[in-house]
Amino acid sequence: MEKNGIYEGVVTGLGTDGEGIIKVEGTTVFVPFCLIGEKVKFKALKVKGNIAYGKIESIENEAYSRVNPPCEVFKKCGGCALQHMDYAAQLEFKRQLVENALAKIGGTSVKVQPCVGCASQYRYRNKLALPIGAESGKTVCGFYSLHSHRIVPVKDCLIQSEWVKKVISAVENFAVARHICGYDEQTGRGILRRIVVREIKGAYIFALVVAKDLDVVPLIVELEKNFDNFTFLVNINNSRTNALFSDKWRICRGQGSFEAEDCGIKYSAGANTFLQVNDEVREKLYAKVLDEADEGCVALDLYSGGGMLTAMLAKKCGKSFGIEIVEEASRCADALRDKNGLQNKMFNICGKVEEKIDEVAALVGNSRKIIVCDPPRKGMERSVVNAVARSDAEKVVLVSCNPSTLARDLGLLVGTLREEDGGLMKHTLPENAPYNIESVTPFDMFPQTKHVETLVVLTKHNK
Repeated sequence: MEKNGIYEGVVTGLGTDGEGIIKVEGTTVFVPFCLIGEKVKFKALKVKGNIAYGKIESIENEAYSRVNPPCEVFKKCGGCALQHMDYAAQLEFKRQLVENALAKIGGTSVKVQPCVGCASQYRYRNKLALPIGAESGKTVCGFYSLHSHRIVPVKDCLIQSEWVKKVISAVENFAVARHICGYDEQTGRGILRRIVVREIKGAYIFALVVAKDLDVVPLIVELEKNFDNFTFLVNINNSRTNALFSDKWRICRGQGSFEAEDCGIKYSAGANTFLQVNDEVREKLYAKVLDEADEGCVALDLYSGGGMLTAMLAKKCGKSFGIEIVEEASRCADALRDKNGLQNKMFNICGKVEEKIDEVAALVGNSRKIIVCDPPRKGMERSVVNAVARSDAEKVVLVSCNPSTLARDLGLLVGTLREEDGGLMKHTLPENAPYNIESVTPFDMFPQTKHVETLVVLTKHNK
């Protein structure tokens, strides 16, 4: 196969990003935006050995699951990869994505449950983080194209709430009226870097990220045309990094945060507070976690963040311990504990999970316990996996946004993966595995995208 050549083939599978897999002339070709069973003509854009990447030229026979993407910038914006696929097919793709990762990476052959869907396949996000840049001297708002920081200008985003259109219009009007330029990442010139918005029960937190401070009263006036209950902050971030925020804040309207309540837990939310972006699916996911927690046991919540789930587990179980490395998040968890009167039930420990888990396990002693673990995308450290394996917890509940690292951690936990000769080797499931895999359930937290949240329940092996 040669670069820039035109070829034809049938899509036999989908890759981890939802791209079609076509085998031609002994080469495996990954072609985005095509579906299983379709015969497509494509152009080879990159060829390396027996792997190639292509671009669709035409489709000879469309799959039944193909739909017309409603977004005008689909294929240009890097946010959504699956709008050409009907929703039932999206859910099955994500189920298979998790199942294949567990088998191929972790060596765990387990039947994955159907993916829990979202009633709102569009307009489901409660948070916006919109880059602002410059194009030909003009300020533009939009989203990054795939694998780049080139901004694709937009006036709307269909997976965001309807208010996104009003936000974009306000920012653009402000920039034009005040002759303020968007930030250029290449040169470091310009002021406006991004606008971040969080909606909480009809209240809004706006955070404008700027390279240097400026008068934002005109922007606040623009926003007041369409929004009533909101607070507005400025974040001054002049670093040449991809960090969303710096630690330099200025409150320009309101108190900078809002009081709210979710799943029976009262909390205070600010611009930098972590909350899942999909309210509906978050409630389903957390309800499933709580279903697995028994009253009277002690819960260990690893990578506990701001403590929302730790508090829910404290109310259900009677006692919970949260371990979180980020000091700000741990302080928020303490405030949440006090706000909900959980001083004698919820205990927050600030530090690395791998350094604190044995200490917490010693405090719990021989009490019945459940471990809930929701690590970042990179997954758990090996020492954490080992500590969980020897913890003697009755149940372990894993929550993951990355099927690949979930597969690795799960394989190490049940023994189908072992460290040998500096690498990981697959093995058959040992008879003395510390835990049995009871269920694996994907949750579609991010419809139209390739991303999926997964919940795994393990129970202690009866030896």
